[in-house]
Amino acid sequence: MGKKKSGGKYLKKRELMQTLIELFQQHAGEVYDLKRLFRELKLNTHPLKMLCVDCLDDLLVEDYIKETEKYSFTLNAISQVMEGVFHRKSNGKNTFVPNEGGEPILVAERNSMNAMDGDIVKASMVARRKNHVREAQVIEIIKRSDKQFVGTLKVSKDYAYLLTEDRTLATDIFIPKNYLKKGKSGDKAVVRVVEWPEGTKNPIGKVVDILGRTGENNTEMHAILAEYGLPYTYPKNVEEIADRIPKEIPEHEIERRRDMRDILTFTIDPHDAKDFDDAISIRVIKESTDADKVLYEVGVHIADVSYYVTEGSAIDKEALKRGTSVYLVDRTIPMLPESLCNNLCSLRPDEDKLTFSVIFKMTEKAEIKDWEILHTVTRSNRRFSYGQVQSILEEEHEASEQDYHQPGDVLVPIEDHVPSTTFDPGTEERHLLLVLNRMAKELRRRRFQSGAVDFDRCEVRFNIDETGKPTSVYFKVAKDANKMIEEFMLLANRTVAESVGKVPKNQKAKVIPYRIHDTPDPSKLMKLGEFVSKFGYKIKTQGTKGEISKNLNKMLSDVHGKAEQNVIEMVTLRAMMKAKYSIHNIGHYGLAFQYYTHFTSPIRRYPDLLVHRLLTKYATGGRSVNPLKYEELCEQCSEAEQTAALAERASIKYKQVEFMKDRLGETFEGTISGVTEFGLFVEVNENKCEGFVPLRDLDDDYYEFDEKNFCLRGRRRNRSYNLGDQVHIQVARADLYRKQLDYKLVRPEKK
Repeated sequence: MGKKKSGGKYLKKRELMQTLIELFQQHAGEVYDLKRLFRELKLNTHPLKMLCVDCLDDLLVEDYIKETEKYSFTLNAISQVMEGVFHRKSNGKNTFVPNEGGEPILVAERNSMNAMDGDIVKASMVARRKNHVREAQVIEIIKRSDKQFVGTLKVSKDYAYLLTEDRTLATDIFIPKNYLKKGKSGDKAVVRVVEWPEGTKNPIGKVVDILGRTGENNTEMHAILAEYGLPYTYPKNVEEIADRIPKEIPEHEIERRRDMRDILTFTIDPHDAKDFDDAISIRVIKESTDADKVLYEVGVHIADVSYYVTEGSAIDKEALKRGTSVYLVDRTIPMLPESLCNNLCSLRPDEDKLTFSVIFKMTEKAEIKDWEILHTVTRSNRRFSYGQVQSILEEEHEASEQDYHQPGDVLVPIEDHVPSTTFDPGTEERHLLLVLNRMAKELRRRRFQSGAVDFDRCEVRFNIDETGKPTSVYFKVAKDANKMIEEFMLLANRTVAESVGKVPKNQKAKVIPYRIHDTPDPSKLMKLGEFVSKFGYKIKTQGTKGEISKNLNKMLSDVHGKAEQNVIEMVTLRAMMKAKYSIHNIGHYGLAFQYYTHFTSPIRRYPDLLVHRLLTKYATGGRSVNPLKYEELCEQCSEAEQTAALAERASIKYKQVEFMKDRLGETFEGTISGVTEFGLFVEVNENKCEGFVPLRDLDDDYYEFDEKNFCLRGRRRNRSYNLGDQVHIQVARADLYRKQLDYKLVRPEKK
């Protein structure tokens, strides 16, 4: 089979290609991931590995192999007729994704049968032309998707159109007058396609809802939610059911729980938070003159939503449908009715609350002597904001050094930074907060020592006026007060996962939704290594999980404060896999935890509610639940989370465009944050608003896209625009309709 050649120094691409073909032919049906291929073909050097990846790409294009999952390959046995999902693109390059897996197949518009995005279709392979990608044609539409479109109505005397913002549809939607639902020109509307007659250019639609006048803040935020299929109102009947839930806690319920109402307990949240789903209690349970021998009881208390929201109830069905709360720039779209998330379940100060708790016995050095998980009743003594706790840490000189030296453009709303006049924590409270901070720092230190990856990126936030218009930008930076709460939530989540998943060797663990995060893909890691080397940094692309993650952390630490920090962090994040929910535990690479789940936010995340219910069931000797059902729930929750993230990003993008619309013609310094064959993405340094410089505006040369080196390079003058370069831009266009900013380079500077 030529294996002896594979490790050779001068192996040519043609030889390696033939070796791969023989391997797949001889082991038809077997799946090979990159690591296995490298090992079996003895590809021990970085150039040979990259050559192998190159060959695999060619074999994929030629349909000789197919990808069963990301970077796992097998011999391709293509059937002529397949079922799958159709994806429509506005540029006419539609695709068909077979149910059996593999790469998307091109479907030209003439072969689409007017299928809509998300339709389940039957497709037939088209005879392949030489030097062309493979194509398919739709021969039957099995099931129409329920996708709805958002856009602006244009109404004439006899008919109307929806000018859609959806980039999957190149044409406007024709709307007969009887389907208009009293919509007027300029209204933002949600429309469902009811028919697309053969031979016609435009699909026919029916108005589902009128959102309001285009350009109004409320209308635009609802439009973003509707665009992603997210609800923008809460069903009245579900709210009424929630309102009827008794507010008083029955005495018999208190009696069956551990009563912790007399222990010092507090919440720490943003200054404007309304739903408090976690609280921390702390007390000394063993005194000693030696500080290291003092034993503390630390309780992580989580709102017991499962007591109020029973499985299969109307509230539960609506929560599952939503999957998560959605956080747009100016509002929260809650998973639960307001009477639950902001009142009944919220751990508000001076109110008795039902909680689900993880109680730790630990020293100041975060040595955990014992822990237990149980139902409790608690009472928060005080509601702290992050800013108030941070003030205490800084006053007592217990904050991390970098917290005192944040960049000048990192702004914090004044209410969250300066304690109110009534804020006066006692000596004991201050001392115990300092103890918690020391514990958290030790937990964090050990986590990174074990291989956790450090991504502390700042988040862009807007100050909004009463009309919803952004007036200024600030960056949300995690300081020690935030990290303190984060570490105890991580500890509780990990402990809960271990309590179910960590069983003796001969026992089978019961089903629970884990929060999993896979190791970085080897080929992406190699490309990241190539990219950072251009800035003078090195990363390991081989070795154990811990070695690779520690090396990544060193690189991220070295780049901190440098001009290239933001772009390197961004590219490193892209090299990481996405975290998701699954009953099949593979650990959490980013946190370096072997067992991890989500337990601490049942008010805003449905998986946490599932975990609460299963813990209660298993604690009373209940049998393990149906794994297939819970894996489906995990997939549904993962999809809901990703959709919510897209909507959140769309709302930020809209506000960025709105913010920069008042700055047309102004110039700013920026960093090239993306390079494509169509132009450059540039992020303004002072406000992080990203815009696009079209290739057509780079008129001083003929530029070619160098994908391998992340740059555009001029053919005549050899000038290049690289990812991470510093440039000066002028705000040229701000299109709110398309949520798009266009910039113009005015004085490019090489870094």
